[in-house]
Amino acid sequence: MSVPYETAAYEPPESPESPEEHLTRLLGRALNSFELPDETIGRLEGALAHDSSLHSAHHSAGLHRETYRHTWLLADGSALTLWELVHNTTPGGAPQHEVYVDAEELRAAGARLPLPPDPPEFELPMVMQLSPVLEPRHVYVPDDSADHARRLLRRAENPDRPGAETAALLATACAHQITQAFGRPCRAGRAGLCFSLYEHAFLLIDGQEISLWEVEHTATPDGRHMCEVYKTEDAARDAMERRAAQVS
Repeated sequence: MSVPYETAAYEPPESPESPEEHLTRLLGRALNSFELPDETIGRLEGALAHDSSLHSAHHSAGLHRETYRHTWLLADGSALTLWELVHNTTPGGAPQHEVYVDAEELRAAGARLPLPPDPPEFELPMVMQLSPVLEPRHVYVPDDSADHARRLLRRAENPDRPGAETAALLATACAHQITQAFGRPCRAGRAGLCFSLYEHAFLLIDGQEISLWEVEHTATPDGRHMCEVYKTEDAARDAMERRAAQVS
């Protein structure tokens, strides 16, 4: 049986948010969600995975504007992005949320907001634009990493999970990073089937790097969440394909 996650590096393990649940929450808080095309909402049905990231932010004189990119991995291998605008209309006021299909609509909506063009000298606006840059593949965090590895392997239910040799290596882990992986999708199975793939990257005390690939899914007879762990991404994705095929 899958053991609840102990880290806040990704969504709450007690109740992992599915792509459908994430979409519902996004649309529920957006003031203009009724304007989204039915075709767009229909394409998002049955999405396999999702990811959200801050795209830009502007804070000045008590007003703020942030934009977020929400991307879903669809069953046909394509990706679909919705853009969220979060802002307040009065200094210190409650945030309001809007959602748009493309970046042009987002920019037009942001341009109409009453952000002062020239704030007072003592108030420096924060302008942040996140764009693709070359960064290290992993940013490790020292946080009981050896224990995290032990618990990850313990909750894995697949018979071909990494064995004692891998466990011994990971006992020397001094830092780790968890990231959600996108890429080649698995075939969709029954309605409501949920798959998530995570890379757990570990930095060992001798400088060596090891990654384990975790598949979290609901392709079980009773629909419960199950955890499987593999040594390679290919092995993990093949397992996702097999599980999806079994319930198709």
